[in-house]
Amino acid sequence: MKPIFNCFLLSLFIISCGSNLKSVANQNSDETESAVRIANDSLEYEIIIIDIGFENYLNTIAKPASFYSQNYYEMKNKFYVTQWNIRARNPLKYNSSIYENEIDYDFNTDYGLDVNYKLYNYFKFVEYKYKQRF
Repeated sequence: MKPIFNCFLLSLFIISCGSNLKSVANQNSDETESAVRIANDSLEYEIIIIDIGFENYLNTIAKPASFYSQNYYEMKNKFYVTQWNIRARNPLKYNSSIYENEIDYDFNTDYGLDVNYKLYNYFKFVEYKYKQRF
């Protein structure tokens, strides 16, 4: 896995409900931005996104969670996760500093609105920040 100071880490962890998040310091400045936790504690799934700017994107640019339905987010995430994993498996063709890890997203699991909303917006953030098209 590449070091955190490369400004990008996307990991999927299956953990217990009682986890804590810590702030991640930006290696290039004195600013601190929190990792964004995407989780459904009842399913014990969690994604922690450490990508400088994502928290700000969620708070300022992303539409509110209620803008689309959970079904909309799920359908979009099926597409995005599939494309993401194809890119993560092909580091010679796609930028491996963006697509470091595959995402273990079960299309038959109901992760809930919050997980699907934040995951969807992470893909939109990647398009915005890294000028990627899925």
